[in-house]
Amino acid sequence: MMTSAQALAIYRAGPETVVRVLLEMDARIDALIAANEKQMRDFTTRIEIGEKRIKHLEDQLAKNSRNSGKPPSSDGFNRPAPKSLREKSQRPTGGQPGHAGFTLTMADKPDRIQVHQVESCVRCSRSLGTVPADSVERRQVHDLPPRGLIVTEHQAETKLCTCGCLNKALFPPDITAPVQYGPGVKAAAVYLKNYQLLPYERAGEVFADLFACPISEGTLANILADCHARLEEPALQIKQQIAKAPVAHFDESGSRVDKDLWWVHVASTANATYYDIHPKRGTQAINAIDILPGFLGRAIHDFWKPYFAYPCDHGLCNAHHLRELIFVHEEHHQPWAKSMITCLRDMKAAVDAARPNADALSHFQLRTFRRRYQAIIEDGYRQNPLKLSARRKKRGPAKKTKPRNLLERLDKHRSQVQAFVNDFNVPFDNNQAERDIRMMKVQQKISGVFRSEDGAKAFCRIRGYISTARKNSLGALEALQRVFTGSPFVPLFNSS
Repeated sequence: MMTSAQALAIYRAGPETVVRVLLEMDARIDALIAANEKQMRDFTTRIEIGEKRIKHLEDQLAKNSRNSGKPPSSDGFNRPAPKSLREKSQRPTGGQPGHAGFTLTMADKPDRIQVHQVESCVRCSRSLGTVPADSVERRQVHDLPPRGLIVTEHQAETKLCTCGCLNKALFPPDITAPVQYGPGVKAAAVYLKNYQLLPYERAGEVFADLFACPISEGTLANILADCHARLEEPALQIKQQIAKAPVAHFDESGSRVDKDLWWVHVASTANATYYDIHPKRGTQAINAIDILPGFLGRAIHDFWKPYFAYPCDHGLCNAHHLRELIFVHEEHHQPWAKSMITCLRDMKAAVDAARPNADALSHFQLRTFRRRYQAIIEDGYRQNPLKLSARRKKRGPAKKTKPRNLLERLDKHRSQVQAFVNDFNVPFDNNQAERDIRMMKVQQKISGVFRSEDGAKAFCRIRGYISTARKNSLGALEALQRVFTGSPFVPLFNSS
């Protein structure tokens, strides 16, 4: 700070000195002001960044299985119970009229009959042992058979002809060892391991407890490897059928193979399922699986960008959109999201109502829905203007908010979003693939990891075969028995 004596000395030095000192002071003042403004800008920027980070963390904490793609298992104990996206039905709970039940009924030809005789009269004690019964009341008990396996011995005769030729009968082609398990045991082993998802040890315990036939883990592994090899051609045929389908569903989910992150990929239709596992998630894996590269139908999937690298028609999962819209409406408080939820649900209701009697909505309905959709999109843009920062130093487009990204997806990909409205063969969502891949996640929760790539691929192939059989009303155990008897099931291809 300048003292009075210093100021007086400058004044006495003359006008030139006064001017010079004033200019120096003005320059220092400007520098201080500029530095202060920079500090304020930096402080404001840090506040904005902090607010964005806080909002991002709040958004992450607010996400659950109801408003995002997170699974219900990630909700934790403090989350509210997930609410279904389905509209409430007017039908009562429980079995519906016409539903096939499983009530226990009397067998026409019981395996055993146990007669409970009247030996004497309860009043006078006279013997009635030889008196014929006037009537019989029947009651049946259904129970498991005695423990143990049925052992069939195969004997091949040897005969010497008078010509001197020694002739020996041939064993059936599947009888290759002195002692071996039959197709029923092998099918049950694969059923317990790959369908009921029991670990090796527990599957062996089931065989010991129910059939008095303990099976080692090594034997179970050999049976699974045999099943995997036998299903090579059926799996290829299932894969080819999906590749030729007019509509197919695709999804992927992470899985562990020997502690490394791999990806289980599923391609499925209403009557066929194909699984494969690959170290990659994107186009490298999709090309290796080799269904989408030549697919000419419509691929239904979530908005995973590698799928769009393939020139087929596409359809987006609106169940994902509904969850994301719920998040935008509840966490960002944007009315357009609620309007879009209602619009999509009304579209689905209109399609469901028209499907039994028509193959398309009327032109009036289509025009009305398209105008309504467009109005909601325009309203969404008004609520989410694109913010451009003049001080942004990074190259590329400005970072957009989650509502803005969702809005642009619904706008630019509206034909894929509304595909189910324009073609009744296209589903509203990708639930088919999500249902098919769900049990793969259950297996992961039970077993944790696949021990090897071979084991992972075997599980995928066998599980895809079982899923395909179940979709065609064939029981899993029966389908597996057909594998070991040389006649595996493959569905008839339906191109419609």
